[in-house]
Amino acid sequence: MLLVATVALAAGGVGVAGARDSHEQALAKSCRAGSVRGVIGGKRVCLKAGQRCLRRLDAEYHRFGFHCHSGRLTRRKGPIRPKGAPPRLKVLKRSSLDAPGYVLIAPKNGSTLGGPEIVDDHGRPVWFHPNSNGDEATDFRVQRFRGQPVLTWWEGQGLAGSGAGVDYVADGSYRVLATVHAGNGLEADGHEFLLTPQGTALITIYHEVPYDLSPVGGPADGVAVDGIVQEIDVASGRVLFEWHSLDHVGIGESYLPVDSPYDYFHINAVNLDNDGNLLISGRHTWAVYKVDRHSGQVLWRLGGKRSDFSLGPGVPFAWQHNPLPAGENTIRLFDNETDGSNTVSPHSRVIWIHVDPGNATATLVKAITHPVGLSVQSQGNAQALENGDTFVGWGQLGRVSEFDPQGNLLFDAYLPGGGDTYRAYRATWIGQPETRPTATARTNPDGSTTVHAIWNGATEVAAWRILAGSKPTSLVPTRTVRWNGLDTRVKIRGLPLEVEVVALNAQGSVIEMSKPVRVG
Repeated sequence: MLLVATVALAAGGVGVAGARDSHEQALAKSCRAGSVRGVIGGKRVCLKAGQRCLRRLDAEYHRFGFHCHSGRLTRRKGPIRPKGAPPRLKVLKRSSLDAPGYVLIAPKNGSTLGGPEIVDDHGRPVWFHPNSNGDEATDFRVQRFRGQPVLTWWEGQGLAGSGAGVDYVADGSYRVLATVHAGNGLEADGHEFLLTPQGTALITIYHEVPYDLSPVGGPADGVAVDGIVQEIDVASGRVLFEWHSLDHVGIGESYLPVDSPYDYFHINAVNLDNDGNLLISGRHTWAVYKVDRHSGQVLWRLGGKRSDFSLGPGVPFAWQHNPLPAGENTIRLFDNETDGSNTVSPHSRVIWIHVDPGNATATLVKAITHPVGLSVQSQGNAQALENGDTFVGWGQLGRVSEFDPQGNLLFDAYLPGGGDTYRAYRATWIGQPETRPTATARTNPDGSTTVHAIWNGATEVAAWRILAGSKPTSLVPTRTVRWNGLDTRVKIRGLPLEVEVVALNAQGSVIEMSKPVRVG
């Protein structure tokens, strides 16, 4: 039964390829065998793998089952058939004081399925887009695009190092509105995908280049990993700004033991500061860099071997992630304090640092650690919520927490099965899938029937009404139950031949209903 249910779930995901209406199917008859008729850039064309394509139109190619990769069309492969249920969060602590909204994660690396996922405070999946073809997803969150809330994430393979992927923007119906690729022959890495108010995207890139590593004890014919930032116009795909760590930060500033390729910098975040300039994180240099958004000049360094600020008590950090502005001349960051082999402090933390450029000093404002003293070797982030709380993703541990302004733990949960999530966020979200609900049903040995009510991503469903009977035209209500996750399981009495599920909102009104299905 579960396999049938999860196949229907996959069909509601953003990544399913080849979805076309009947009119488009009729148009396809005018194309040669192996081609697909589509409307790209306002023109009707025949699409075929291997054809030349324009990256800026990638979102349009998606609708007809293609990627535009390296200037050529390739067939998109839909999500594999899941072999299990969407991951659930195991909730350890909840509070009536939690901030409103869902939890957004992107499970990977564990024994469960991976992919962008929205869950509620009980840990129940609301929307899930299973990854396919060995891909993983990162930085899944709610942002704003063209004035509207959207879901965004990176999807690809090889986070960091030789990482290559695509950044996605999807609307409240889970349709892909835009895709963002790195420019200038490079590939987008999954550490950052930030939409700006100017209609641009800030992304990170890892690029290996030949480099003389002999000044730090490595080979003269070695390889260094350049940490790159690109700002890209989302509409056109044009690169507006590009910054290279090797142009501004010496390999001698790294705390990582020398190797080749030498990932001396390890860029893992780029964000807008309050003045519009950039905050860039170099994990392996233990430093945050403020960079002029136009010239690329490093305005100052915070931390590391060449800090422009004297670091006060409690300020020094190591192996950090996710620096963000948190007030005037104040930065919040996730301080890992370890990379697994070099541990500076036994506990990871979130810290707020006030910088005083005039006096060249940095002062610790406050710090949050988890009550059980978590140590996070990789990944992690901290998000400021509108009610003053802080939501923390504990990266490699697959744990998420919410703290009030005084540092008290309000919410705590983790991913079972050894999975992790690069970052985690809390956000309000309204999802209205274009698809209809799906029903599946199977009889039980005790004379009852189990019905699965599935509607991937529908956030307004409060309850399900189950209709059952001997034929589709004579179904009657048999039971109404509260929504209990995107795959809500309901047991009804008797052995009907047909069932149908009806989605109800909080007022008891009908939102949508499934097609009648035969009981298996």
